[in-house]
Amino acid sequence: MRRVGMFGGTFDPIHAAHLRMAEAFFSQCRLDALRLIPAGNPYHRDSGPQASAVERLAMVQLAIAGHAGWQADDREVRRARPAYTVETLEELHAELGPECQLWLLIGGDSLHNLPAWQRWQDILRLANIVVAVRPGFDAANLPAALQPYWQQVPDFSNSAPSGTIRALTLPPVPLSATELRHKLAGGEDCSGLIPAGVLQYIHRHQLYRSTAR
Repeated sequence: MRRVGMFGGTFDPIHAAHLRMAEAFFSQCRLDALRLIPAGNPYHRDSGPQASAVERLAMVQLAIAGHAGWQADDREVRRARPAYTVETLEELHAELGPECQLWLLIGGDSLHNLPAWQRWQDILRLANIVVAVRPGFDAANLPAALQPYWQQVPDFSNSAPSGTIRALTLPPVPLSATELRHKLAGGEDCSGLIPAGVLQYIHRHQLYRSTAR
């Protein structure tokens, strides 16, 4: 069965920690393909992204150039309204067919909030969830509604078509887009923290030059 991963995010901007997560996700889950999906108009953010949806999509495309099987998916950028994860998974399921197994990568903070997501149980009907957990994560502290789905397994070789939640084995990378935006606004060097092609794009388009845009 073909395995396709979905990694959504604001990617404002995409950076080294995002790519490290994507690489671990791709290899540990033995994915055949990976879709990185920039959010167009995130419904869960109090304030919108600083870079436009088109700019963030372009940065993702530059960041993943040369990664075989990776694709920057523009479906949420093209939506005129906020996109829900369950809708994106439904679209992918319809496009790829029932013989394709979907995997969704989210962060540990998002996992705790999952029961508040739009039709969260349908997300688990459509996909397996992989969680990039932070140090100190304890599955025993998950909301009771999520406990039946959690699986502590050594690898991802054998799995159900959907409906499980598992941890990604990944050493933490202390890097955030918020921190990088502040560095860029202050004129600090972000080489090595942001892919070179993305950093060139940021400078060429004068993105993140101040905290207010």
